[in-house]
Amino acid sequence: MMKTLFLQPPSFDGFDGGAGSRYQAKREIKSFWYPTWLAQPAAMVEGSRLIDAPPARMGMEPILEDVRNRDLVIMHTSTPSFASDVRVAQMLKDANPKVKIGMVGAKVAVQPEESLLNAPPVDFVARNEFDFTIKEMAEGRDWKDVDGISWRDADGKIVHNRDRAMIEDMDSLPFVTEVYKRDLKIEDYFIGYLMHPYISIYTGRGCKSRCTFCLWPQTVGGHHYRTRSPEHVAAEIRLAKQYFPQVKEFFFDDDTFTDDLPRAEAIAKELGKLGVTWSCNAKANVPRKTLEVLKANGLRLLLVGYESGNQQILHNIKKGMRVETAREFTKNCHELGIKIHGTFILGLPGETKETIQETIRFATEINPHTLQVSLAAPYPGTFLHQQATENGWLDEKNAELIDDNGVQIAPLHYPHLSHTEIFQSVEEFYRKFYFRAPKIMSILNEMVRSPQMMKRRLREGVEFFQFLRERRAA
Repeated sequence: MMKTLFLQPPSFDGFDGGAGSRYQAKREIKSFWYPTWLAQPAAMVEGSRLIDAPPARMGMEPILEDVRNRDLVIMHTSTPSFASDVRVAQMLKDANPKVKIGMVGAKVAVQPEESLLNAPPVDFVARNEFDFTIKEMAEGRDWKDVDGISWRDADGKIVHNRDRAMIEDMDSLPFVTEVYKRDLKIEDYFIGYLMHPYISIYTGRGCKSRCTFCLWPQTVGGHHYRTRSPEHVAAEIRLAKQYFPQVKEFFFDDDTFTDDLPRAEAIAKELGKLGVTWSCNAKANVPRKTLEVLKANGLRLLLVGYESGNQQILHNIKKGMRVETAREFTKNCHELGIKIHGTFILGLPGETKETIQETIRFATEINPHTLQVSLAAPYPGTFLHQQATENGWLDEKNAELIDDNGVQIAPLHYPHLSHTEIFQSVEEFYRKFYFRAPKIMSILNEMVRSPQMMKRRLREGVEFFQFLRERRAA
């Protein structure tokens, strides 16, 4: 087995490059997702190490020291961080010219040739679902026999091996919790709407929905929801409780955990036996009966992608959701005491000044506990990127989707709506949602009841206002 380093490299200060993240960028409130997509193959490669540099605030010096004794480095990259990651790869190669460097992630999965042409120090990229691909590379297999890679041969020619079959038996994958314990400090991972410290894992991959903007189902995970058994999930949570007794919440980062309702209920009942608090991604169409089962078995919060309050925009992005269904779902969650972190996207196809205001009104009316406002991000490999390219909505200078500091920009523009108008609407959205008397009172009551929440909300408030100042300066 090759001595292998799995690396989420340093990039912009505070940059959330975690593989679970849909929008790799610096955020309004500093947050870091677990590098689960890297941890999974790391759990399959004996003697490996995972370094997640951004949340650990690790610079290049200890990484370069480590790589001098490595045979293989697997780097996770993304469209926003690719240029920076290539520079890191060159530094690794300079420190150890013999080391082989491979890249994984949605960026290289859909643009393997372009990525290799623009990354001279990188020897290969792994396309699509790459767990067993990387395991075989670390075992020293002949590269021509490894499915799912694109690589440089001895003459520098780029070779594309055949695709690797998707994993159907998800229970065949080892627990990522073992790698979390071995290599990560869980207190480094912080999400504003989750209790701290938290742990996130996947209980399945893929998503039935066809949202045109969503990165992972269109590039790596696919649209068939491939799942672990409830018993397998419960076994990992049981182990995580043993390893990390300080954890206050478990988060299931499946694209849509509620895609399979009977399974979601079965997992919830297993978690209820363990007495844990948990949260997950959900679509705004979960029936009340299922919500009741989930809540009775430890569910605290649902992360829900509403995206827009305008029905035509939801049709445009193939969300498969009706606004009235989302209203009824949200009402049920409020009545059952299930908190919601709602996510919205501004600048999607069909957006106008009027639809932005409609979405802001919708958000304030349904009133999720917290929300996040993102800018439409046309990642390569998505239908949104194809649309934007064909219609001239995306300028080449905005292709990396972030500014020089790692903050998300408004990359799309329309004849009737400019980059600037879309960008500025984010601050307006946040102000109109949070600077309301009922919302302010709700936050204050939360802070008064919990000294820990008081400290947390004050820190988040400082970060939020600093974020707004930086946006205005941009």
